[in-house]
Amino acid sequence: MTNRKALIAGNWKMYKTGPQAAELATRLKSLVSDVTDVDIMVAPAFTALGVVAEILKGSVIHLGGQDLFWEVEGAYTGEISAPMLKAAGCTYVIIGHSERRQYFGETNATVNKKIRAALLEGLIPVMCIGESEAERESNQTFSVVQKQLEEGLQGLTSDEAQKLTLAYEPVWAIGTGKTATTDQAQEVHEFIRKRVETAFGNSVANTIRILYGGSVKPENISDLMAMADIDGALVGGASLDADSFAAIVRF
Repeated sequence: MTNRKALIAGNWKMYKTGPQAAELATRLKSLVSDVTDVDIMVAPAFTALGVVAEILKGSVIHLGGQDLFWEVEGAYTGEISAPMLKAAGCTYVIIGHSERRQYFGETNATVNKKIRAALLEGLIPVMCIGESEAERESNQTFSVVQKQLEEGLQGLTSDEAQKLTLAYEPVWAIGTGKTATTDQAQEVHEFIRKRVETAFGNSVANTIRILYGGSVKPENISDLMAMADIDGALVGGASLDADSFAAIVRF
């Protein structure tokens, strides 16, 4: 058993208007108010950050952004900066989610710039990595994950890497109802931890949290959390229901 405190994070994606997000946050806050042994984070849409921050004030739940841009300010219409997220009440930010990579041109190089911007502002980056179904079927899982790690974390010091959270998300398991078996997930998590150790040393590898993301539900969370190198979950669909997310938090 490790001494890493689990983190259960909910990515609300492009769901929930301000009022809907407020309702979800209010219900969730009451359901998990007594949880102290697990860190909890939710990432609402940008338009709902303010209202959710207000509701979560003084609660055990942390707030996260779903993405950011690497510049502090400027003529970048439609973008959100790290200082804006911080001012809105965020402590975390998701970077490099597979949907950002798939639909919006996110690359390992832009992930790297965003991680640096987040760290400069004191935000905790949750860096997502993972392979597609085609890549898994052609046995490229480890080379894809290694490239994403190496290029995404390029130039970071051990002190900076220490502040990160990583999330392994097999793309073929996101929103598909398919979940990697616990052994498949553990195998990749262990590989990631070893790569982190090679790059940043033993102490970073032992303390960095690696979350699993990909159709996490109340039914499979305890089996996943029993694995040595799985330190939590990045939850999509199941985080949109307060009862189901609270059940995952209480794995």
